[in-house]
Amino acid sequence: MDKEQFLEVYRHSLAHILAKAVIEIYGKDVQYAIGPQIEDGCYYDFLIPASVTEADFKAIEEKMREIIKRREGWTRQEVSRDEALALFQGQRFKTELIQDLPADEIITVYRTGDDFIDLCRGPHVENSQELMNVAYKVRSVSGAYWRGDEKRDSLQRIYLYAFPSKDELKEHLKLVQEALERDHKKIGAELSLFMFDETAPGMPYWLPRGWKMYQELLKYSREIQEQHGYTEISAPLINNKKLWLISGHWAHYINNMFMVPGLEGWLKADAEIPGVVDDPRALEDAGEAGRPVMIGRHSVVYNREAVDTMAAKPMNCPNAMMTYKRTVHSYKELPIRYSEYDVLHRKEKSGQMNGLFRVQEFRQDDDHTFVMESQIEEEIADIIAIADEIYGTFGVTYRAELSTRPEDFMGDIEVWDRAEAALKRILDKKYGEGGYEINEGDGAFYGPKIDLQIKDALGREWQCGTVQLDFQLPHNFGLTYQDKDGTMRMPVVIHRAIYGSLERFIGIIIENFKGAFPFWLSPYQVGIVPIRPEHNDYARQVEQALSVFGVRVETDYSDSNMKEKIKRFKTMKDPYILVLGDKEAEGQTVSVNVRGSNKQLQGIPIDRFVSMCSRQIREHSLELIDSAE
Repeated sequence: MDKEQFLEVYRHSLAHILAKAVIEIYGKDVQYAIGPQIEDGCYYDFLIPASVTEADFKAIEEKMREIIKRREGWTRQEVSRDEALALFQGQRFKTELIQDLPADEIITVYRTGDDFIDLCRGPHVENSQELMNVAYKVRSVSGAYWRGDEKRDSLQRIYLYAFPSKDELKEHLKLVQEALERDHKKIGAELSLFMFDETAPGMPYWLPRGWKMYQELLKYSREIQEQHGYTEISAPLINNKKLWLISGHWAHYINNMFMVPGLEGWLKADAEIPGVVDDPRALEDAGEAGRPVMIGRHSVVYNREAVDTMAAKPMNCPNAMMTYKRTVHSYKELPIRYSEYDVLHRKEKSGQMNGLFRVQEFRQDDDHTFVMESQIEEEIADIIAIADEIYGTFGVTYRAELSTRPEDFMGDIEVWDRAEAALKRILDKKYGEGGYEINEGDGAFYGPKIDLQIKDALGREWQCGTVQLDFQLPHNFGLTYQDKDGTMRMPVVIHRAIYGSLERFIGIIIENFKGAFPFWLSPYQVGIVPIRPEHNDYARQVEQALSVFGVRVETDYSDSNMKEKIKRFKTMKDPYILVLGDKEAEGQTVSVNVRGSNKQLQGIPIDRFVSMCSRQIREHSLELIDSAE
C-alpha cells in the first residue's frame, strides 16, 4: 500500500477499536453510529449513557491498547439484509443504515474478535497486532447530530489522532499547538477585534479596533480597483422572490437563503398545461398574462393579488444584472465593471459555523464585469494580475483550480463547453499546461469558474478568490448591448472576488500574522506613552502630527506608570510605541520601541518618524522599520 492507503486502512481500523473500547467501558447500552477515518485520524459517534469528558480520554486510550494487545483477528463477512438486521438488533442507528441501503446492495460486516461487529465496507487490517506500532491519542469530544440533522439525536463524537509513528504524532501535536496559538477566535478576543453573540448566530460584531482593520482592507481593495477601471455600486439587501426566480437562485440556493415571509405570489399550476415555457425572461410577460411558467421542475402561475416573499440576498449577482439592465449599452462601453461590498446573508447549519471562517453575514470584494466574448481572456488576465498584487501584499501564495460543469447546471452544454475552453486557455497561458488543477463538476450552476486557493501559515488551503464565467444570467435577465454593426448582442458576465469573504480573509490573516499585523493594516499603528503628566502636551503635539498624515494613534494619558502603559500597547500588538519624556520634548524627537525587537530608536525627529510611517502606509510593506535610517 502507498502511504495514503495505509493511513486510510489503519485509521479506519482504529475507529473500530475505539468503538469496541467505548462499549467495553460504558456497557452494552452504548448505541454506536458511524466511525470514518479523517485527515489526521478518525472519529466515532455514540449515544452513551454518560457524558465523556477530557478526564476519560486516558481510560479510553488504555482500553484501546489493551484490545490491540489481544491480537484479535478481523473477519469480513457478506450477509443478507435480514441477517444484518438480526446482527444489529437493538442498535437503532445501524438498523436505520441497513434499512436505507438499496435492495441489491452487498452488505458487509467486520468482526473484531468474538464480541464486536460493525457494519462496514472496509477494508481493514487482518489482525489487531498490525496496529501495535500505530501512534494514537484521543483528541476531543464534541456534539454531533445523527446524519447532520439538528432535529435528530444528539450524539457524542469522539475524535482520535492517529499516525504511523510516535514521531509523526508528536510533530502533528506541535502543529496543533501552533494552530491553537494562532486561532483567530482566541486572538480576535484578546485584541478586541470582533465578538459573537447567540442573538445573531454566525454574524460577527465588529468592535472598534477590528472595524478599523476591516475598513483598511476595503480601502486597499478600492484603491486597486480604481486603478483598474472599476466603478462601485450598492443595491438593496432584500429583494422580491421574483428576482431570485429569474436568477435561478430560488431553484438552486433556496435552502441557504433567509426569507422575509409574505404570501406566496407564485402558485403551483398544472404541469401538463400546454404552452408552458422554460425561459425565466418570460416571467414578466407571463405574470401580466396569467400564463404558467416552468421554474425548475415546477409549473407556476403568478397571483397578482398576493404579497410576494422577500429574501435577504446571499449573492450580489442579480442586483448587478438589474443595474446593467437599466439602460441601453454600446459595445464601446464594455467592459463595464460593477464592484460591490454590500452585506450578504447565507443560512448555514449551526454545526458548520466556525468563527470568521464560516459565517452567516459577511461582505465580499465582489465584482460583475460585463464584456464581449472577445474581451474575456484579456479581462480575466487583468483579474489574475490584481490577485497577484493583492495576495503578494499579504505575503500569501495560491494555486489555481478550474471547476467545471455541475450536475444541476443551467443552460446549454455547448455554451458551457465554450466557457470552459476559454478558461482553460487563460490558465494554460498563465500557469502552463498542467500548472493548475481541474475540479470536475464543482462549477457554479450558471457557469465554470477559476478558484484561487491560498495557503495559510499552517499549510492549510482556503478558497478565497474566484473568477466565474457566466453565459446564463445575461440570458435570464435579457441583457444586451448594441454591437458596432447595430445588432443587439448578449454580453458575458465575469463574477469576480479576490478576498472572497472579507470575514474569512481576515480570519486567515489574523492567524498568519498571529495578530501582529503589518503597519498599514494594524488597527492602531502607534501607541504614545507620555512618561509623566507634564509630558501630555508634547504627546498631543506628536499625536496631531501623525494623525494629519493618516497614522492611527492611541495615547495613554492615564496616571499609570510608564511600564504599565508600554505593556498595554504591547499586549495590543501596536507596531510602534513612542516613549516621550523631557529629552524628547526638548529636542522635538521621539524614542521608538519596535514591536518584536529589543531595539529602541532614540532621538528620532518627529518629521522623520512621520515620513517612516507614511512610507509604510504607501508601500503596504510587511516589515517594520527597526533602524533610524
